[in-house]
Amino acid sequence: MSAPDKPLRLLLGFDYGSKQIGVAVGQVITGQARELCVLKAQNGVPDWQKVEALIKEWQPDAIVVGLPLNMDGSPSEMSERAEKFARRLNGRFNLPVHTHDERLTTYEAKGERMAQGQRGGSYRDNPVDALAAALLLEGWLAEHP
Repeated sequence: MSAPDKPLRLLLGFDYGSKQIGVAVGQVITGQARELCVLKAQNGVPDWQKVEALIKEWQPDAIVVGLPLNMDGSPSEMSERAEKFARRLNGRFNLPVHTHDERLTTYEAKGERMAQGQRGGSYRDNPVDALAAALLLEGWLAEHP
């Protein structure tokens, strides 16, 4: 959305959803990301004060928002909503915001949870959204070394 003025070091990643938004933090040097939290959302709208608190705490150089495209790569209703969320982040916090194709990150996150011993059905109690945010952020970092 805007070119970075300074070198990127720390990024926040958002896995956008209508009920929950996963958040992760990533380091450019290591190319790795880790889960931070899951924000509740009402029809895709987060508590902006909680988003602001995360941005003040972590002071990211940029933000990456997952773009939930259809499997054929075409835009979906959710990808349009995620792009709107990305524009709002950019407008509110004046940080560079990038979008990244997040196809299969939630599926991959569920697979990782299962490998850790979590069984399906408990994703409501132990959501995978923050892990999906970490995976999409690592994907973005891998493409932008």
